[in-house]
Amino acid sequence: MNAASYLAGMALISLIAIPALAAFEPSRTADGKPDFTGVWQVLNTANDSLEAHAGRAAQVLRPGPIVPVPVKELVSLGAVGAIPPSLGVVEGGSIPYKESALPQREKNQKDWITADPEVSCYLPGIPRATYMPYPFKIVHNKDALLFSYTYAGAVRNVALADPGPAPIDSWMGQSWSRWEGDTMVIETTGQNGRTWFDRAGNYHSDKLTVTERFTLTSEHTIDYSATLDDADIFTRPWTISMPLYKRVGADKNMLIFNCVEYVEEMMYGHLRKEPVQ
Repeated sequence: MNAASYLAGMALISLIAIPALAAFEPSRTADGKPDFTGVWQVLNTANDSLEAHAGRAAQVLRPGPIVPVPVKELVSLGAVGAIPPSLGVVEGGSIPYKESALPQREKNQKDWITADPEVSCYLPGIPRATYMPYPFKIVHNKDALLFSYTYAGAVRNVALADPGPAPIDSWMGQSWSRWEGDTMVIETTGQNGRTWFDRAGNYHSDKLTVTERFTLTSEHTIDYSATLDDADIFTRPWTISMPLYKRVGADKNMLIFNCVEYVEEMMYGHLRKEPVQ
């Protein structure tokens, strides 16, 4: 037997001996849809900035004697206030802002310490609630789809059919779900335009439509994407994507980070008869 025949025979034996990997089959609800119930969390820094960026000393910098340094409010945070580098989660690399919308993003970046809704513990909106650095819970069955978030006790009760236009704008908007095969698609409209996408000042108007797609890729992972469409701010729809990871063991018990009480001094302390210095 020559070398070529030997190698061909070994390849055939390998194909016979190794069974084909079975496609992942998710747990399903009573109506046959994939069951997304669980506590999930991202493992990225998209909340710092959706776009790729280098590490830097703080979210807001000022000119220094040699290189930029943190603004005085952030100097004492040291490494805790630093921004780690990121490859970004925006498909195509950058957010397609209209030229007329860029000045507002620049202003947001400059005023981050006081302007970011997260600083004041306002509800995060969609999609930011998904990739904040806290877990969130999905409760899913054939009759209900509920998202409960650690941050600020935010919740999202997702309608199972199109309810029509939102009766009023709100921080979390109005969401409804449909299915594309085994992919759960959630469309959200009616957000009030006051939330940001991240701490880097990326923002939207009240015309934003968010189309999220959730696909279970294993018992512990979701392939997540969100397409953002806002003709007032962007030149075209654009998409972010990332994996979501399921928490297990004791970590699947989600606690609520009720941050409202923690910002009272920042927001209302100046109203004291004798303000704290």
